[in-house]
Amino acid sequence: MSESMNDVVVVGAGAAGLSAALVLGRARRRVTVVDAGAPRNAPAEHMQGFLSRDGTSPAALLEMGRAEVAGYGVRLIEGRVDHIEPGFTVRLAGGPVLRARRVLVATGLRDELPDIPGVRERWGRDLLHCPYCHGYEVRDQPLGVLGTHPGAVHQALLLRGWSDDVVLFRHTLDLTAGEHERLTARGVRIVDGPVKQLVVHDDRLRAVELADGRVWPRDAVFLFPRMVPHDALLDGLGCERDESGRVATDPSGRTSAPGVWAAGNVADPRAQVITAAGAGSVAAIALNHDLLDEDVERAVLEQTLTAHLHRTETE
Repeated sequence: MSESMNDVVVVGAGAAGLSAALVLGRARRRVTVVDAGAPRNAPAEHMQGFLSRDGTSPAALLEMGRAEVAGYGVRLIEGRVDHIEPGFTVRLAGGPVLRARRVLVATGLRDELPDIPGVRERWGRDLLHCPYCHGYEVRDQPLGVLGTHPGAVHQALLLRGWSDDVVLFRHTLDLTAGEHERLTARGVRIVDGPVKQLVVHDDRLRAVELADGRVWPRDAVFLFPRMVPHDALLDGLGCERDESGRVATDPSGRTSAPGVWAAGNVADPRAQVITAAGAGSVAAIALNHDLLDEDVERAVLEQTLTAHLHRTETE
């Protein structure tokens, strides 16, 4: 059974989705947020670089956000959206069918990790991704970078700002002559040979072991994952993609599909938590203005029809 009409259904209750819901709730819009409960940054104990929330755990941020949006009448539903039909009908797996005038997809992304023993177990703990998120916490320590992605070169160069001891484990990565020159000039040591595993003792990463038996002690290791947006819902709505393969949006998050917005990592894989929250706010304001235009157009039409009926009755 379908429910009453929402102004906006937000899919995803991360920083982008909750930020948008907060702005829309304060604008007195009828909003429902649907979330599957699997945030990308769940393994991380702390969240850095978010003004006024530096050091807060990701879980605590989301808990505070949920409480804030609920205070403005936003409804939160735990569940997974199977698909969205234009119009919009939002169908949940084994749950209610929601109707909405507009949709905001803020479903984030998943990190695809290489099949190296220890990688999944240490991910978000002492196997890290973002130097801006974690570099300060591992400053002046022996650091490593796994060469599983072309982005590892820039990662290694960047990390020299936090430590004088940075090793790039080339693994399967082919380096150009220019990249090799830049790394060595920056003071990054390059170690050839495939990586066998991350060495862990007492629940801490201790070293990187190569296939030939060499062991390099490291206190933390960085990895550039393959980031895959959870954008199947947007594909199902016919949203166009840009030249990079991501769903195309304008600066407000509006997609090519009428009435559909996207915000956060689903649209911008490089967005940090604070960036995603800002994108959610921007999208919410654009959504509210779009709804306002429709409200005004409908009110003008009703006024015109009422005036026409009045004239007909008095003639």
